[in-house]
Amino acid sequence: MSTARGTPEATRAALDVMLTDAAIGAPRALQPHAAARLTAGLARHPDRAARRLAELATELARVTAGRCEIRPTKRDRRFADPAWQSNWLLRRLLQTHLALSETVDGLISDADLDWRHERQARFVAGNMLDALAPSNFPWSNPTVMKETVDQGALNLARGARNFLRDFPRLPSTVDTSKFAVGENLALTPGSVVLRTEVFELIQYAPQTDQVREVPLLFAPPTINKYYILDLAPGRSMIEWLVKQGQQVFAISWRNPDAEQGHFDLDTYVAAVLEARGAVAAITEQPAVHLNGACSAGIISAGLLGHLAAEGRLGDVASLTLLVCALDNERAGTAAAFTGREVAAAAVADSARRGYLDGQALAGVFTWLRPNDLIWNYVVNNYLLGKDPPAFDVLYWNQDTVRLAAGLHRDFIHVALENSLTRPGALTVLGSPVDLSAVELDSYVVAGLTDHIIPWENAYRSTQLLGGAPRFVLSTSGHIQALVNPPSEHSRSSYRVADEHPPSSDKWAQRAVTQQGSWWPDYDEWLATRSGEPKPAPKLLGAGRYQAHDKAPGSYVHAS
Repeated sequence: MSTARGTPEATRAALDVMLTDAAIGAPRALQPHAAARLTAGLARHPDRAARRLAELATELARVTAGRCEIRPTKRDRRFADPAWQSNWLLRRLLQTHLALSETVDGLISDADLDWRHERQARFVAGNMLDALAPSNFPWSNPTVMKETVDQGALNLARGARNFLRDFPRLPSTVDTSKFAVGENLALTPGSVVLRTEVFELIQYAPQTDQVREVPLLFAPPTINKYYILDLAPGRSMIEWLVKQGQQVFAISWRNPDAEQGHFDLDTYVAAVLEARGAVAAITEQPAVHLNGACSAGIISAGLLGHLAAEGRLGDVASLTLLVCALDNERAGTAAAFTGREVAAAAVADSARRGYLDGQALAGVFTWLRPNDLIWNYVVNNYLLGKDPPAFDVLYWNQDTVRLAAGLHRDFIHVALENSLTRPGALTVLGSPVDLSAVELDSYVVAGLTDHIIPWENAYRSTQLLGGAPRFVLSTSGHIQALVNPPSEHSRSSYRVADEHPPSSDKWAQRAVTQQGSWWPDYDEWLATRSGEPKPAPKLLGAGRYQAHDKAPGSYVHAS
């Protein structure tokens, strides 16, 4: 039995095509250049195209005769209803769609496009095919047809109301009425011990009699709010680490407006450096573990390059990178800014406004997974007439923040030049950055099905940084790699290896699978580098860093 090919290439192509669109407001994915290049590529190999089309004709004949063996992948929830297999007409519609998808995928491979244009073509084709899937229409989705009969079409009437509520935005993905930050999200006890123009620093209250000497500082993404790291009780990485005896601090970034448009990479690096100094002073420790998530991993790497250049690398005990790519070769982040003219237009637009809009970014990332985050909710909200579910991760995902124009500009330049991979190509706080001089132990986490940061790119950080790396590949996506609490009933797993060769493929050949969450592995790794146990502090803050507002602070509430 054959299995239809999925579209991982298409989803990974999304950042190539879409991220700059958040600034310039032009859906470049819909422009005809990708199709034109594809057509030209196929014209150079007419025999390949003819063979593909002949194979499609043969497969469609099998579909018509009921002898086709193509099946959707087990992870494709669109076709979970048994009627897709038991009903002869629906089965033929499904298999026709899958056969066409396979043929388009093959034609793109046959066109011999360069990597960049191949990914763009896959993204465009993948989104078009996803939109035309038979599951997206009321007359060819068996679940919708049953619901329409059972409810006398009231589901379609409710769906029309939901559509009018959402239009012209994308479908609602979460019932926002069920969540509130500080009420059922971001609840780990703590206090703000420092507030600046750029960030608040939160110290979390110990929950054990003794704590480890060396503290841990979380630097969260700059394009999302920090509480993905403290999502909800039982699902919070910060809460879990505190309960293991780790002293934990977290940065909560200010949501920048036009007045903060000048915030740039140096601004955020200096902010992490200031937070590190506060953590060291409060805990009376010379070195601090630094954990940078997603875009904050780039900021953290820049900071360590600066400290190495100044001979101050001892200020940091270790570096953790969560779902972050420092090497942008053939990665979404670098390719997102393809074409210097388009990148310049994006920078100019955000500079004019002072920021890159958070809602625009949310729309961009939604298109990275259209089946999960768009068409699934088209069916649920508009065809089935149901309200979207109450899910904490999706609530966090829509709780957007803006990206300061200066940081947007610098991220684009880092991506275009891939400057973190070349010693001295990037200057941070006046220091040339050479990551090979960052001789610190590092813990690097990636997601196997990450639609934003391909795990292979995250792996290459192990080759850039000095010191001993540990690479952990979670068998999940970008966010679920972070929200991965240990549980007796968890189906989570991760892969690790003792060696880290230059090739990610060779690493994968040597890696072994461990069942469960990677959090205990990380905690053990931290524990061996965190000194001796000592009595937990009775009060939060110290000296000029006095505790005032309770966690989660005030910056996280700014819209």
